Amino acid sequence: MQALVSAQWLHEHLEDPQILVVDCRYNLSEPSLGEEQYGEEHIPGALYFHLGRDLSGTKGEHGGRHPVPDVEQLASLFSRAGIDQDVTVIAYDDQDMSYAGRLWWLLRYAGHEKVAVLDGGLSAWKRAGYAVTKEVPVREPRTFVPQLQAHMLVDCQGVQTRDEQAALLDSRALERYRGEVEPLDPKAGHIPGALHYFYKENLTAEGCMRPSEELKRRFDDLEGKEIIVYCGSGVTACTNLLALHAAGRTDAKLYAGSWSDWVSYADNPVATGDE
Repeated sequence: MQALVSAQWLHEHLEDPQILVVDCRYNLSEPSLGEEQYGEEHIPGALYFHLGRDLSGTKGEHGGRHPVPDVEQLASLFSRAGIDQDVTVIAYDDQDMSYAGRLWWLLRYAGHEKVAVLDGGLSAWKRAGYAVTKEVPVREPRTFVPQLQAHMLVDCQGVQTRDEQAALLDSRALERYRGEVEPLDPKAGHIPGALHYFYKENLTAEGCMRPSEELKRRFDDLEGKEIIVYCGSGVTACTNLLALHAAGRTDAKLYAGSWSDWVSYADNPVATGDE
């Protein structure tokens, strides 16, 4: 299905029992804030998934700040939420669609294609005048059967050995890419050879995705190339993956460990400045 749905589409389908809405709001500096905001108001019928607790695996020496959960963790989470092959999941956040994009990517990685992101997030929903609630729904568990799509994921070795024609996209802000600042990870800079594609440049001033024709022009130079996308920890890269999907590049891959994984290997080279 399409990677994005409008607030109007979701409103029209909200009562469909085969639609599940998931609130993915999160704040890196205040990890409990998104869940608190969910408790104050959310789209009717929405469950809440927490980035650290639900959408990330156990952190280790390598793998980055938000490792991909193992398949058993994903199957358990989705089953408890009442997701099976018949359920369409609509994810939303209020942070540039990156956290919702992470759930969108994880579900597709687990083999579930019936998933989309609410374009513009909760802000778009509220601008349209639709209702919010504090009521927490109760869903009957279902059995989620994962069919892992390993080709969607790239690890550190895959980045190191990528084809020389592959396009490696860094989704972070320009100052982090250049190595001028690094607020989260122990080293500043970027992976040598990476191109800068800031994830927020896919969005309008209202926080919605730009029209597909604009996105196609944005990524036009990447035609015919393998695309690998990374960020700091495999979250904001998902906004670029959403944009690429909307532009017709459904084959782009995620380096999920991203910069935080790359710099965990002492021998990995680091570049600064512009490429």
